[in-house]
Amino acid sequence: DEVEIVTERVEEIRELAAQGMPAGLEVYLTGPEGFQADLNNVFAGADFTLLLSTVIVVAVLLLITYRSPVLWIVPLLVVGTADGMAGQLGRQVATLFGMVPDGSVTGILSVLVFGAGTNYALLMISRYREELLKYADRRDAMRAAWRGAAPAIIASGLTVILALSTLTLAGLEGTRALGIACATGVFLAMISALFVLPAALVSFGRWIFWPVAPKVGGVNKSDSGLWAKLGRGVSKRPIIVALVGLGILGGLASGASGVQIGLSANDRFVSKPEAVVGAEYLSAGFGSETTVDVIAKNGFEDEVVAAAKTVDGVKDAEVATLPITNEVLKGDEYTKITVTLEAESLSQDAFDAIKGLRAEFETMADAGALVGGQEAQQLDVKSSYERDQSLIIPIILGLVFIVLLLLLRSLVAPVLLLLTVVGSFFASLGAGWLIFVNVLGYSALDLSVYLFSFLFLVALGVDYNIFLVTRAKEESGALGLREGMIKALSSTGGVITSAGILLAAVFAVLGVLPLIALLQIGIIVCIGVLLDTLLVRT
Repeated sequence: DEVEIVTERVEEIRELAAQGMPAGLEVYLTGPEGFQADLNNVFAGADFTLLLSTVIVVAVLLLITYRSPVLWIVPLLVVGTADGMAGQLGRQVATLFGMVPDGSVTGILSVLVFGAGTNYALLMISRYREELLKYADRRDAMRAAWRGAAPAIIASGLTVILALSTLTLAGLEGTRALGIACATGVFLAMISALFVLPAALVSFGRWIFWPVAPKVGGVNKSDSGLWAKLGRGVSKRPIIVALVGLGILGGLASGASGVQIGLSANDRFVSKPEAVVGAEYLSAGFGSETTVDVIAKNGFEDEVVAAAKTVDGVKDAEVATLPITNEVLKGDEYTKITVTLEAESLSQDAFDAIKGLRAEFETMADAGALVGGQEAQQLDVKSSYERDQSLIIPIILGLVFIVLLLLLRSLVAPVLLLLTVVGSFFASLGAGWLIFVNVLGYSALDLSVYLFSFLFLVALGVDYNIFLVTRAKEESGALGLREGMIKALSSTGGVITSAGILLAAVFAVLGVLPLIALLQIGIIVCIGVLLDTLLVRT
């Protein structure tokens, strides 16, 4: 593992550099390898913190949802076991495809497995409890519950798995590894909810719901509860309610108009590791000139220096080292050239200058000039994410549309459901941006935030639409569309509300990890899930 090798090397250098230093003299190692090592180190111990926080949040919310001292333990153990298996199997599957997941994958994987798995478990348990009012034999009740809940769980799970699988088309290996590992985890969560959980519930019997165990012939309180009343109220003035909802989503989405994307390396961490501190000392002591590294074949260095100086945004260029030999460059001897830019680090002007250098060097094929360094790497990562967004987002929308089309056998309903989910994404992005700028003081979103937030919100947000409309389709056959929708809303109201709040809380737990990117994803998805649960569904 290259990352582990770099981390070990950096730790050894830091240890050696600090030896024999005079009292009061502080030594810091920074630069690309320092940042890579510190990025790897921030997850040391953080995965356990995240897992513990997630388990506590899920346990508390399940306890509140079921108001039973025993029942909450069953889904927590089932989903927790699926998460443990996903952590191992997800990495193995990624390795089979020749990819090595980085430290952030484990955290996101746990959040997805607990979030999606608990959602599916809540739906299954809710339907089982409902059927226990009709059947004396708990096994018959579970068969009926499985027939009712399984299509929604399978459709929801496949939607998330297909959406995550689109990340295998990404340009960055870390993104591809994340997609494979997380798709594996959600598959395990879905299988656990469909097969392991029902077996566990039936094994325990009705007393598992104590102190409010459902009795045969009992009244289903959801038929006259809050969501039934809300459904009837909404059905009387559907156009007004829809317009008000769209107005709220539009108002929040307007906040996304000023979103900036691209945090500097120094701003990626919640607390400053050594590499950031060292970089700040360097900037304060030696200025903050923006430089890029260029290599050229020996004999062409003067020509490359002269060409670099003609590019807009270049301040200076000079030969930096003696000739070097690198196996990666097939044994050719190269000379390193340092190019100083006029623009600030990681600014658009700096990126434009790098693009200009590359375009200029393309006209000098014999020189073999290549532009690298931290600045150029950041530009390549940024370009890769932009490419991934333009490619993957339409594919995600297409896959979700196809799943809804097959599930509902309708053209209009899938389009409406997809539009509501996309609307809630932009609304949550706008609301999140206002929080980042005005409360948390962040100047931009990390490069990965837009794509991952869209993926998680569309894939997971459509779950609640699927839970609702599959039940509405089932009920409307006997009750008609209007009464069927009200029945569906009243039956799924409690479970979707619980699932949405739980999923939002689980994603908010990402804030315990020390990377700003994961904090931003957690906040945006948390807001979006709450919007899907409480506003969009109505």
